[in-house]
Amino acid sequence: MEPEDSINVLGEDLEPCSTNPLTGFFRDGSCNTCAADQGSHTVCAVMTEEFLAFSKYVGNDLSTARPEFGFPGLQPGDQWCLCAARFAQAADEGCGPKIRLASTHHRALDVVPIETLKAHALDLN
Repeated sequence: MEPEDSINVLGEDLEPCSTNPLTGFFRDGSCNTCAADQGSHTVCAVMTEEFLAFSKYVGNDLSTARPEFGFPGLQPGDQWCLCAARFAQAADEGCGPKIRLASTHHRALDVVPIETLKAHALDLN
C-alpha cells in the first residue's frame, strides 16, 4: 500500500493535517490516500461540537475514544482527515466544519466540488 502523490486541492505539496491527534489513513499526520482507502480520508477538517454531534447522529462517533483501535476520540478544535463523502454530507446539511485546503488531498475533488471546499476553507486568501 503506497500513498498516491501528496498533492493538495490547490495543486501544491500536501501540508500535514495533524500529529496530535495523529490522523490520516496511513496515520502519518497527512490526508494521504491510496486505492485501499475506500472512505477517501482526504479532507483536513477542524472539528466542531456541531460536526461531531452530526457525525455521531449519522453513525460515526468520532468523539468517543476507542483505545483498542488507537483512537483517542476527537474534541472541538482537533484537526482530522475526514472521509470526503462525510464532509460533503455535513456541508449539504449545513454543519460542515472548516477545512484546510493546503492539507486536503486533491482526491477529495473526486467527491466534493472545489467551490464547496473553498466555502469552508480557513486558509483561503
